Amino acid sequence: LASLAEVIVVAPDRNRSGASNSLTLETPLRVERVDDNLYYVNGTPTDCVHIAITGLLEHEPDVLISGINNGANLGDDVLYSGTVAAAMEGRFLGIPSIAVSLVLEGAEHYATAAKLVRKLVERNITDPLPTDVILNINVPDVPFEALKGVRATRLGFRHKSEPAVKALDPHNRPIYWIGPAGAGQDTGPGTDFHAIAAGFVSVSPIKVDLTAHASIEKVATWFERFK
Repeated sequence: LASLAEVIVVAPDRNRSGASNSLTLETPLRVERVDDNLYYVNGTPTDCVHIAITGLLEHEPDVLISGINNGANLGDDVLYSGTVAAAMEGRFLGIPSIAVSLVLEGAEHYATAAKLVRKLVERNITDPLPTDVILNINVPDVPFEALKGVRATRLGFRHKSEPAVKALDPHNRPIYWIGPAGAGQDTGPGTDFHAIAAGFVSVSPIKVDLTAHASIEKVATWFERFK
């Protein structure tokens, strides 16, 4: 992207996978300038976006790119993902935002995702991304030429997570690790899972409104007697 526009990187100073939309409120945040247009923050991905846009940058960015994440953000992964949350924070602050993930942990083909993002940013110049949604992009970890194409998708969902893993610390006291994510459950045609399994890039537009609109009338009947 550097040949297309000025790129400013504001990133956590360590891996913050699973941070979701968390903000650091009880301790101060420090910003370290590592190089020209490269900053580290001792906080979450959402902290990074918030600090960058509301306190660090002189001008608002034209577009926000969160990622490239090492590992998939498919289906209900988006509820936990720091990568997706950073894009959501950009959207809250009125910036067109994109979350990008390479599906395979230990991924190698970052250039594939980067090339795809550049094409989207080039398009954004003439056809701006909407600010009421974000794009959640998952990219197969293959050379760009090996991609089957791009599919617009909806989020699928997984089975419940695997059980927590119990172990003992050196003092023989129990400790726990969060278990692996569940396997895909809703993985049919049209889902992000299905597109990735078929070798396509998945692009899912995501809205912030979590309201179950179809259930509003049903819930209202539960409280009629309180009128």
